[in-house]
Amino acid sequence: MPKTLQTPVDDFDDFMEQRAAAASAYVTGDASPLTRLLAVDSPATFFAPRGGAVQGATEVGARYVGDAHNFHSQGSSRLEVLQVGASGDIAYWVGLQHAVVQIGDMTQPAPMDLRVTEIFRREHGEWKLVHRHADAHANAA
Repeated sequence: MPKTLQTPVDDFDDFMEQRAAAASAYVTGDASPLTRLLAVDSPATFFAPRGGAVQGATEVGARYVGDAHNFHSQGSSRLEVLQVGASGDIAYWVGLQHAVVQIGDMTQPAPMDLRVTEIFRREHGEWKLVHRHADAHANAA
């Protein structure tokens, strides 16, 4: 049976399922699914929810792995995609990440809603995360 060719957007939509699964694992302290999706080649950047920025593929990967160790296993995550697009070797999604997390010394899990922008590029034929900007989302009342 011949393989069905996918358009870049269809291909990226499939990839976004992997991205959502990696986000869910991450908030339970498991960075390994995310590390498989990270850029190996620079440039790469990460603007963290609590401030600060990291540059360079190696440095970004190390930051993600280090930060994941702060999460307890009770976490959950859901991505609410508001915009998504792919063209050639570049893709993005913009939206909200709704999570319940237990971090560090927290005694109980708590909600964490983030506004997120992520940019991806193809490296060696695979989508890789090259930029993430996340900050706290204040829910409108």
